[in-house]
Parts: sequence; C-alpha cells; structure tokens
Amino acid sequence: MSILEVTSLSKEYKGGTKALTNVSFSVKEGEFVSIIGPSGAGKSTLLRCINKMIDATEGDINFNGESVKEFKKKDLRKLRTKIGMIFQHYNLVNRLSVVENVLHGRLGYKSTFQGVIGRYTEGEKKKAFEILDKLGLQEQAYKRCDELSGGQKQRVGIARALIQDPKMILCDEPIASLDPNASKIIMDHLKNINTEMGITCIFNLHQVDVALRYSDRIIGINSGRVIFDGKPGQLTKNNIHEIYGSEAGELITD
Repeated sequence: MSILEVTSLSKEYKGGTKALTNVSFSVKEGEFVSIIGPSGAGKSTLLRCINKMIDATEGDINFNGESVKEFKKKDLRKLRTKIGMIFQHYNLVNRLSVVENVLHGRLGYKSTFQGVIGRYTEGEKKKAFEILDKLGLQEQAYKRCDELSGGQKQRVGIARALIQDPKMILCDEPIASLDPNASKIIMDHLKNINTEMGITCIFNLHQVDVALRYSDRIIGINSGRVIFDGKPGQLTKNNIHEIYGSEAGELITD
C-alpha cells in the first residue's frame, strides 16, 4: 500500500527558475527510498514540497490518503507530526541540552502556550530518554548541543524526528557534512529504524555508493526531472552518467 503519491509535480520559483518538472512516483509503506542527483537537481525542493515547507506550482502530493496541498495552517501542523524531517545542518538549538532539543519534536502536539513554557509530560520525557539510549546518546542527554560532534548532532536530529511518532521520515542530505565513519553510524541507525519500526524513509543523497548499499529503491533526478526509478541492482553506469552528467566519472567505482 502506498503511503505517498507524487503526481505531475512541478515547482517554478519567481523569476522563472524551474526546480521540478512533471515529477511522479509513489512510495510504499515501510520502503527505504534514496533520491540521488547532482547539486541543484531539485532534490531538496522535492522534499520541501512533500511536507509543504514550500508550495508546489502544479501537481498533487497525497500522503497517507490525504492531499497535502489542501492542508491549511492548523491541519499542516498535524500533518507534520506524522512526517519527521532530518536536515543536513541539523537545525538544533545549540544553547539547549540534547534532551530539550529532542522534546522539541513534540511541539506539534502542543498548544502555543504549552510549547512556550516547555510543558512536557513525564511519558514524553521517558520516551525521549529511551530514544537517546537507543541511539547511543544517553550520556550526552544534558550536554548543550554546541558541545557535540557533527555525528552526535545528527543523532539528536533523528531522536527529535522519532519522538514525533512519525509514519515517514524525510532526510535532506543527512550525511553530507559528516566523515565516513559518522556517516555509516547515521545510515545504520536510520536503516534499523526503517526495518525495526517500519517507518518509511526518503533520503536525498549525493553519494551513489551509499544509496546502493542501503536503499530498497533509488530515484535519480537531474534538472528537476526523474531520470531513473528502480531497484539498486538496476542502476547502471549509463544511468549514473545520465543522472550526474560530467560529475559521473568521480562517482563510479569498479
């Protein structure tokens, strides 16, 4: 059963720049999908359209049986509790502790007043510590986030997404700022979350080898258009050349 259906999606920015053109695909519940392509291909725009951080120009996005473009402000807050988001640059509040940042993932469930005063239930706090334990961050729970390494910060970002109790997690270049060892830790955690918890994961990735290793399915984008959509084993060198153009040579290893 599909949890996400993207139909004839296009996005044009002011000034006439076309970021996406007629993009269509569907994602099954529990699938682990990587979207690959060069910088500027439209990958980030696509994810931001899916959770309505920006509005598409044309087309439709259907998440969990509902049309995303029909959501108004109040409903959008509810939608976003079911779509976790993990960012390349973490989007944490550095002066706050790890556990405080994780609990921010519950703000979508709170009234404005509860959010402002930081009112969380004992159950929410307990769950935050359980998630941190699962991600190997229990000893960092009370540290300020600006004291953490990049890999640790990204694990805090994952914890913040998980405490939302999402059906789907969108990851926008989650390992682009990390070294290979930290990248592997992050990808292993996310793959485990996908397989053990059944949470659908959609990734933007620049690294073809990572997409091949972890994905159930790969979607290749260039200049805002879908160039490839298939299983990792179906991705050929020709496909990679088509997706990445002149960059392809440095991405292909025998």
